[in-house]
Amino acid sequence: MDAEFSILNPGIKEFEPLEVAAYFQDLNLFQIIEKLSAKWGKRVRNHYRYLPATADDVAYRQAVYADVRKDAVYSALLKFMQAMEEVERLRREKEKVSISIQRVVWHLREVGAYCKVYEELAKDLEEACPASEGMREFLGILKDILESGGYRELVERTGKLLEQIRGIRFTITYDKDRMSVALGTAEESSDYGDRFKKELKNPFIADPSLTEMENACLDILAKKKPEFFDELKTTAKMNEEYEKPVLKRFEREVIFYLSFRSLQLDMEKQGYKFATPAVSGDHKMEAKGLYDLALALVNLNTGKEVVANDFCYEEGEQFFVLTGPNQGGKTTFARSLGQLVYFARIGLDVSAASAVVPFFPDIQTHFSVEESVETGRGKLKEELVRLAPMMEDDRKGSFVIINELFTTAASYDANIMGRKVLEHFTGLECMGIYVTHLQELVEGQKAVVSLRAMLNDQRIQTFKITRGEADDTACADNLVNKYRLNYEQLKERL
Repeated sequence: MDAEFSILNPGIKEFEPLEVAAYFQDLNLFQIIEKLSAKWGKRVRNHYRYLPATADDVAYRQAVYADVRKDAVYSALLKFMQAMEEVERLRREKEKVSISIQRVVWHLREVGAYCKVYEELAKDLEEACPASEGMREFLGILKDILESGGYRELVERTGKLLEQIRGIRFTITYDKDRMSVALGTAEESSDYGDRFKKELKNPFIADPSLTEMENACLDILAKKKPEFFDELKTTAKMNEEYEKPVLKRFEREVIFYLSFRSLQLDMEKQGYKFATPAVSGDHKMEAKGLYDLALALVNLNTGKEVVANDFCYEEGEQFFVLTGPNQGGKTTFARSLGQLVYFARIGLDVSAASAVVPFFPDIQTHFSVEESVETGRGKLKEELVRLAPMMEDDRKGSFVIINELFTTAASYDANIMGRKVLEHFTGLECMGIYVTHLQELVEGQKAVVSLRAMLNDQRIQTFKITRGEADDTACADNLVNKYRLNYEQLKERL
């Protein structure tokens, strides 16, 4: 049963590779995951592709991540991962070796380092006193393994052999045309002596590759101490598959939490806030200081401000319809909402000062697309082709993000189609946001509320999003200011 333990998904076996959902592209999650995996390698990416199955699984992850946020636990896990890099280095060195006895020795060094790493991890985690179910269960499993008879025998036998290996020295003596090899000890000088006698260093310690002379000397030593060399080979063969599957899986999975915590700490130093989202059981959803994490990562260390917004779905509200001037922050806000739901859904902190998020079984997105050269379909048909499976699937209770749909259709047609889309998703008890230029979509829709992108007194974008209908002149004023087309500016030019 231990092999089935997961620090990510309690009671769930390994995931099979799945097709990446469209929202990864639409919400710029690929950019975020690329940053998250920069320090940890490509193996961390797959962990971000899967949503936990239930709300209980999300709570399990949140509790584990709360432990990882503690300095003592985080330090223990970082130390563990760094030590495992040394085990991997020894493994790589072993693979370079062609001499069988040398390969055996490097394998035992690898085993010895592995045992030491997990003994240190158990000690450090116990001192850190983790509180989560996942971390405490893992610590219990680890201690059981370390205290088992088989493990203790492995440690003692490997340790004894490694100590003997470290003590091996041999002396080469030249006498006319004869050369003799004799065993030495670690206490004897390991420097080369005069031209008649040479003391060699331990052939197993420094480098996996040996000279021909050293290989020849090893053959002689193996004949002089056959019992010792047989013991080396026997012990190595007995422990060819020494890694416990449960520990191997923990090492592979824990980088999910470490990768996010590492990035979070870097961003917090720059003043960005993160919060553990409270899980709402009554479809309440709100956040303060919400920002687009992907945009923040692009602007990190540049000094550029990333505007944060507050929002709240009041009781009975399911959809925001967001209107306003072009480049006013509408798509950025929609993405930040999707990122909020995604990171809450995978059990991590969110890019906001505070947040309350319901458990959504799925995330669905539809962002504006260009015409397809390959298919020859126009933009409207491309949008409808992508929209069709979203409308056909009965994914009740999803969070849905629609951005600039039906922009090439006549306003009358776009309004009718947009209403049908909203009615479909609200009927499935979905929540979401619809970014559009059509203010009329809100009219007569009880579960739909209007948001607008704001302009300041100079009619310039503020990238702030508030409740209320968009100003009819906002788009026009925005273009006038952008291209310096007001009366005074035109007069000056003419």
